[in-house]
Amino acid sequence: MKNVYLDNAATTQVRKEVIDIMQDALATSYGNPSSTHSFGRTAKTAIESARKTIAKQMNAFPSEIIFTSGGTEADNMILRCAVRDLGVQTIITTKIEHHAVLHTVEELHEKGLVNLCFVNLNADGNPDMAHLQTLLSKDDSKKLVSIMHINNEIGNKVDIHAISVMAKEHGALVHSDTVQSIGHYEWDVKSTPVDFLAAAAHKFHGPKGIGFAYIRKNSGLGCMISGGSQERGFRAGTESFHNIVGLEEAFVLAYKNLEEEQNYVTDLKQYFIQKIENEIPGARFNGLSGDMDNSTYTLVNVCLPVQPEKALMLLFHLDIKGIACSKGSACQSGSDKGSHVLSEILSEEDMKKPSLRFSFSKYNTKENIDYTVGVLKEFMIQ
Repeated sequence: MKNVYLDNAATTQVRKEVIDIMQDALATSYGNPSSTHSFGRTAKTAIESARKTIAKQMNAFPSEIIFTSGGTEADNMILRCAVRDLGVQTIITTKIEHHAVLHTVEELHEKGLVNLCFVNLNADGNPDMAHLQTLLSKDDSKKLVSIMHINNEIGNKVDIHAISVMAKEHGALVHSDTVQSIGHYEWDVKSTPVDFLAAAAHKFHGPKGIGFAYIRKNSGLGCMISGGSQERGFRAGTESFHNIVGLEEAFVLAYKNLEEEQNYVTDLKQYFIQKIENEIPGARFNGLSGDMDNSTYTLVNVCLPVQPEKALMLLFHLDIKGIACSKGSACQSGSDKGSHVLSEILSEEDMKKPSLRFSFSKYNTKENIDYTVGVLKEFMIQ
């Protein structure tokens, strides 16, 4: 049986170089970074080096990079602490954010801690900028705009620069979940006036369980986890040293090879789109995922012309054939509920059809795609 992994939006294969550096860290650099002896100082120096590496690439200050357990924690820390510490009274977001954002802001609203406003979406799933302008102008409350750069299900690229500039004109703070973006696109936080970002290493061939928050200097944000002075007081707890050096290595390699790998994966996506269009009549790409200019080069989300009763077996059939993909985000795959993203942009009729997310990386090949489309085609005619 072939093994074809096309679920890179859920998580990516860890690079060998990252595994090697993490193994070395586990074996030799076991001092507590808070300890003052040489073992601790060695670990602490490496952590600060990683912080500087990330900051330099993003044109940030090292003090603005805070290591977390991943994107979900970073999103939670930023949103909850912005309400608690910065006087945020209104959060403006969309209904197709990752649940790390959506569930957090809904909880804050349900507890009466914040007003919650949703930006209208156009037919393809991008925010209506005129409506965003209206929401920003609505009243004098302290506002925070939280909109992701790249949607994790349909791959839409959102103009975060334009959103940030508009928000700043109204005195609003800006947060973006960039988990599907950092490691795949260049970021310059000096030119794009965001206040907060979230990232996760496992989306760009690094380890799971580590990520970072970008928190603009002098923002006034306080800590979410108390108990120590680690991470400049933002996040107490002994640092996950081996994961941090793994994140740094993955981050460095992602940007060192960015253009080459972007070109390679873009070619794979174009090839996949062409194969689907040529061999599966009636298939449609959801959101802007079939638009090479307005979606990320890493994924497509395709709605297949399959009857609902047969659709129940599709993912199982692909799995039996050794193909890994997703019917939505990985966080949703164990749920009976349909995709909250697709439900906002698809018709009721199309929601009854199976929609699958295929996501690509440097480790995929055109042979993988040929095999996958062949299996799909075979399933359609059975």
